Amino acid sequence: MDHLGELKEFAQLHARGQGISERQVAAVLPRITNDEPGHPESWARVWTAEADRLASAGRPLDACRRYALARFPYHGDDDRREAQDNCVRSFDEWRRRRGIDRMVLNHPDGTFACWASGLDARRPRPLVLIMGGIVSVKEQWAPLLPRLARLGYAAVATEMPGVGENTLRYHADSWRLLPFLLDQLAGRARVTRTSVLGLSFSGHLAMRAAAEDARIHSIHTVGAPVAGFFTDSDWWPQVPGITVDTLCRLTGAPDHDELRARLKDFALAPEVLRAVDVPVAYVVSSRDEIIPPTERQLLGSLLPHVRFKEFDDVHGSPAHLGAMRKWLIGSLLRARFTNRAGRTTSPAGPSGRIAAGHTGAAGHTGATEAGGHPPRVPSAE
Repeated sequence: MDHLGELKEFAQLHARGQGISERQVAAVLPRITNDEPGHPESWARVWTAEADRLASAGRPLDACRRYALARFPYHGDDDRREAQDNCVRSFDEWRRRRGIDRMVLNHPDGTFACWASGLDARRPRPLVLIMGGIVSVKEQWAPLLPRLARLGYAAVATEMPGVGENTLRYHADSWRLLPFLLDQLAGRARVTRTSVLGLSFSGHLAMRAAAEDARIHSIHTVGAPVAGFFTDSDWWPQVPGITVDTLCRLTGAPDHDELRARLKDFALAPEVLRAVDVPVAYVVSSRDEIIPPTERQLLGSLLPHVRFKEFDDVHGSPAHLGAMRKWLIGSLLRARFTNRAGRTTSPAGPSGRIAAGHTGAAGHTGATEAGGHPPRVPSAE
């Protein structure tokens, strides 16, 4: 499939996830004939024009969603950089009367921004940290924050290194961003009871961080790479070009060969996975074109407390978003309200792990969730 064909295929996944209907997407895609910066029929220009129309009509969240598609998969040219800025601006306009706050944090390697609800120094709540993958910005997930706050959480949405407003470089130690963020939120949320809703590649960061930081209480992810994606040379040729190009952009790799060499350091070793002693809820897509099936097998054999939910779908299970969202929210609530003996470590132990006594959900090693009825929770749309 050529580049423009991949763009249009991926757009349907990300549009559906943001509440843009298939009919609305189908009305736009035929008008896009190329991906040449500055061309009036280019990907970024057509989606931006659609977003501008909605912004002028007083519909900032709908505009934000189209700007997010215009900057897809990353803001690497002038049109996409403008769309990225407008995506943030229009969401900022929408969120002001909805209990969502904005934070910009300084990190030794750059800056990153967050949207947040429910932070309260007087009554700190358990924290839910939401992070998308390598192509999705925080504005795609942030509309969910007030609903999580109504469920009794402090909720924060941010981005992976190199994505959206995050200026950090993506590398094998990028998981350290999560403990850094928990340090910044301490006092306004119960960071010792942190659940991570880490979608795709951010699920990989969450598992690596959980092996070191006992403040992470549970992980809920969709199609996260673990080891085989980063090392399996037989699998790599089928990975979509957009995914490969985006990883080059985020890591700074000058070409695909250098990218492959760098990615080998990202693979999670068996001893790291065995140390992830928290509930992990993992959505598997049986026809995933990005994540190899060996990742599920590895997690099932090594994670102490893992539960799987499988959908017959491609990466991200775009045709099952409602069921997937309910299952993830159900697993989040289960992890909060089901007690399990927590792990403890010495604050000055040789591993450097941050100690935290906590309780969590009882997991089932290698179990596959066949159905069930999680609590009825409104969707993010």
